[in-house]
Amino acid sequence: MALIKSISGIRGTIGGRPGENLSPLDVVKFTAAYGSRIIQNNKGKKIVVGRDGRISGEMISALVISTLRGIGLDVIDLGLSTTPTVELAVPGEKAAGGIILTASHNPQEWNALKLLNSAGEFISAEEGAAILEKVQKEDFVFAPVDKLGDYKVSTDWLQKSIDAVVKYPLVDIPAIRERKYKIVVDVINSTGALFIPPLLKALGVEEVILLNEELNGRFAHNPEPLPENLTGLSLKVQQTKADLGIAVDPDVDRLCFVCEDGSMFGEEYTLVAVADYVLSKRPGNTVSNMSSTKALKEVTIARGGQYYPSAVGEVNVVNAMKRVNAVIGGEGNGGIIVPDLHYGRDALIGIGLFLSALSHHKNGIKSFRSQYPDYFISKNKIELGSGIDVPAIFEKIKKKYKNHPINTEDGLKIEFDNDWVHLRTSNTEPIIRIYAESNFETTANNIALRLMQDIKEFIAP
Repeated sequence: MALIKSISGIRGTIGGRPGENLSPLDVVKFTAAYGSRIIQNNKGKKIVVGRDGRISGEMISALVISTLRGIGLDVIDLGLSTTPTVELAVPGEKAAGGIILTASHNPQEWNALKLLNSAGEFISAEEGAAILEKVQKEDFVFAPVDKLGDYKVSTDWLQKSIDAVVKYPLVDIPAIRERKYKIVVDVINSTGALFIPPLLKALGVEEVILLNEELNGRFAHNPEPLPENLTGLSLKVQQTKADLGIAVDPDVDRLCFVCEDGSMFGEEYTLVAVADYVLSKRPGNTVSNMSSTKALKEVTIARGGQYYPSAVGEVNVVNAMKRVNAVIGGEGNGGIIVPDLHYGRDALIGIGLFLSALSHHKNGIKSFRSQYPDYFISKNKIELGSGIDVPAIFEKIKKKYKNHPINTEDGLKIEFDNDWVHLRTSNTEPIIRIYAESNFETTANNIALRLMQDIKEFIAP
């Protein structure tokens, strides 16, 4: 079905032919290339490995761990974990790198290897290119029998990642406890089932109701935390008269909320609300990718800071945050990055900070949401067949809209007065994403539909 090799890792569907899908052979080659690069960089021998709850996770993990040991590296196996937990564990274990086995929001037939450096951050573009070259050339040598790597299971990092949130200075546990919240959480049959309940208990939440809590990797619905996939959560919040609902993705790095009446808080506004709270305590700069709502810019300016856009992709957001010394940043897909905790999207700290902010608001979450601008982003995608020349299509669109401001840093972003549309190829799927924002839902949808029609016309003249 699909195999995507990129500078950030390898992602694909399980089964099929090597080189066309994520087969065991592809997993071994990619892991061996990463491992040999770690040895070449001479930053140590320890690698942290963790996985989400996918059906294929155990099999992929066994391949990755055996390959790393076979190349001569020592493995610390976190087992079932989350992306932010692995990112914290790498520097915590003084490891040379880490591999997270997760395809994030992709459906259950997908899996992926996400590669980390010694800081627990996603590897650079240069490092990714060097690994891809090693894969292509099969430039790796396995260790003799007396130099095989060691193996250790670590069960400490679940509690350590919860402790990191609880001890974070801006997380206000007394205020959260005082509100005696009842919260419904959709943990999508993955590792959120292990991490979210003890986190909420530690934060002082009185009652937690779990949806899709069986950790079997058979996702009860499309795992991307979008409104159309969260109807069950919305209904459960209303039925149980809960104060709010929480949804995370399978590796717990994306986060969104449901209001007490079952309506969506809006995944774009997860970052806006958390950033507003952080900025109220620590004024400074913010960063989000250019597909995210302009509401973050407005909140940042109102708090006396400066906002900076980045190209889409966590590593791009992180690089921009470091460059401008941002105090908070992330992505409009519900990804919160708190730099003095770690430079990675983290739904766990996101929950702690969001509930802290909400607990200081005298009314419920629906009223809390009404504090922020009510912009609408229409999110769409077009699947790409083989052989589609995307740069040529984008060039034609540039010519068609040449009288409007256009940014080509990451695909095409076109400004229409107070509205915008962003077109870009996905890093994780063979698609073009089309995001459009306006004050009005109809306008945003119409802008997106117009550009989708342009793309389709240029694909099939």
